Amino acid sequence: MLGASPKPVRYSFQAVKLLKEKGYRVIPVHPKAHQIEHIPVVHRLTAIEGPVHTLTLYMGPDRVHDEIQAIVDLRPERVILNPGAESHELETALHLAGIPHEHACTLVLLRTGQF
Repeated sequence: MLGASPKPVRYSFQAVKLLKEKGYRVIPVHPKAHQIEHIPVVHRLTAIEGPVHTLTLYMGPDRVHDEIQAIVDLRPERVILNPGAESHELETALHLAGIPHEHACTLVLLRTGQF
């Protein structure tokens, strides 16, 4: 999860917690935090090793600009752009790289069994 937050009031924190509760392997990405919900945090996408099925994005377009190449290089099987994370520039890069993406809310997808 790119844009994970250690703050319990944030939707990205709640999504980390719910993903963990539902048994998914979660890799929170945050530049400074060390743990979120007792899960080790990586400080950048390039630190993730191995395949990634879903990258769920909680980062606005102004901040995601510098992450676009790292997202494409990660080659996730899909990217979920949560509300507020829409980025035409990122979507164009994903399309050109053949990486499926969708506008959706990770919390809603998890709670309705559509994740």
